[in-house]
Amino acid sequence: MGTESYDLVIIGSGSGNSLVTPFWDDQRVAIVDSGVFGGTCLNVGCIPTKMFAYPASLAAAPAEARRLGVDLSMQGADWPEIRDRIFTRIDAISAGGFRYRDQELDHTTVVPEEVRFTGAHQVTTESGRVLEAENIVVAAGSRAVLPAIAGVDLPQVHTSDTIMRLPDLPERLVVLGGGYIAAEFAAIFSGLGSSVVQVNRSERLLRYHDETISERFTQLASQQWQVETGWVPSRIEEGPGEGVTVHLQDGTGAQQSFETDAVLIAHGRVPNSDRLNPAAAGLDLHDDGRLAVDGFQRLLSGGEPVPGLWALGDISSPAQLKHVANHDQRIVSHNLEHPEDLRANTLGPVPSAVFTRPQIASAGLTEAEAEEKYGRDRISVKVQGYGDVAYGWAMEDNEGLCKVIADRETGLLVGAHLIGHEAPNLIQPLVQAMSLGIDAHTMARGQYWIHPALAEVVENALLGLDVPDLGLL
Repeated sequence: MGTESYDLVIIGSGSGNSLVTPFWDDQRVAIVDSGVFGGTCLNVGCIPTKMFAYPASLAAAPAEARRLGVDLSMQGADWPEIRDRIFTRIDAISAGGFRYRDQELDHTTVVPEEVRFTGAHQVTTESGRVLEAENIVVAAGSRAVLPAIAGVDLPQVHTSDTIMRLPDLPERLVVLGGGYIAAEFAAIFSGLGSSVVQVNRSERLLRYHDETISERFTQLASQQWQVETGWVPSRIEEGPGEGVTVHLQDGTGAQQSFETDAVLIAHGRVPNSDRLNPAAAGLDLHDDGRLAVDGFQRLLSGGEPVPGLWALGDISSPAQLKHVANHDQRIVSHNLEHPEDLRANTLGPVPSAVFTRPQIASAGLTEAEAEEKYGRDRISVKVQGYGDVAYGWAMEDNEGLCKVIADRETGLLVGAHLIGHEAPNLIQPLVQAMSLGIDAHTMARGQYWIHPALAEVVENALLGLDVPDLGLL
């Protein structure tokens, strides 16, 4: 089997797939991916989870409507119909993408195999195919973490890769984890009618979020499904019946167990760099396993960029987010096509959202991080409740809040955190202000805010900060 020569080899078919622009029309390109074409976001991540989260939010609406004098009822969820509506569409997109790249474009080839570096510009597949290229882009993503306990290989135990394709809605579900994946699925399954128990090691869910948000969400989640904090799984056993028993223990040695029909393990994700044999190319790694890149997304060896080697997305970024991977891709694409005009990846801050109940959004520093960076006296913090503005009154909202953090000296925002209705949309103007250097006073007083839209909670939060008044009325 001879060596195959390409101008560009892309490892991963998620955001890496978008690297194939018209620039490469007269060159040979290989896309290597042993998983489902299209990557995590399309097949098992952002898109299908949100397609489940929306109907789950509709299913949970009667409880909210009841507070406002409206009698709605939830008659049940047709899980197979919801599941098939989602994956009929997604699977067709994945298959179409594979077919287009592999069969319809003359200059691209899809290699559906696991691959490992066997040199700086050479990779070898499981079947022994050797691919060489002047340019190799690693966009191989991440995978779910499984705890080292007995029973994780039982068929009733799932990760986010498989839980959405269950044949039926489980009557009982145990969710192991307290991060955003665990929070979203707990909200989805509880909303659709499952009895959910969420188990978390720490006392707060979403503990990497701002403490105000984390504490509020832990409180609100506990009112919607059973939350067990301070516990870790010790083993999972078959039975009784077709279900399993999840055994837990805490730091004191106490134990408890839950019988359930299915288990979701959501203990985070790790980059797939260990599957690529990066040592064969002499590549540098971070302590958490990510491939190290410079400011231009070039892979590093001994701290120096390796010509022609690049990385993007979860395999190299500390933020495992599709919008981050997409921006990385745009940087890499430009730099591949314009080596004489390299552009650095300087975009920030990175916003994120959790599509749970209620929704959560965050950008920039938490209050604790801002205090550590600037000192307590230099930061100003304002927490504004949704219920303090007119649309919040209409909603009788006593849950949502907007928290903003600013530098007292410059008036610039350094952090923004929301929990409540439409939090991922409401945070966007704050992301814009932080990204473009608009100070809090100008942001609040330099434009009209529609009354009585819910966005007034953002306006009022900004006005509550102790920052320089620039004279705008």
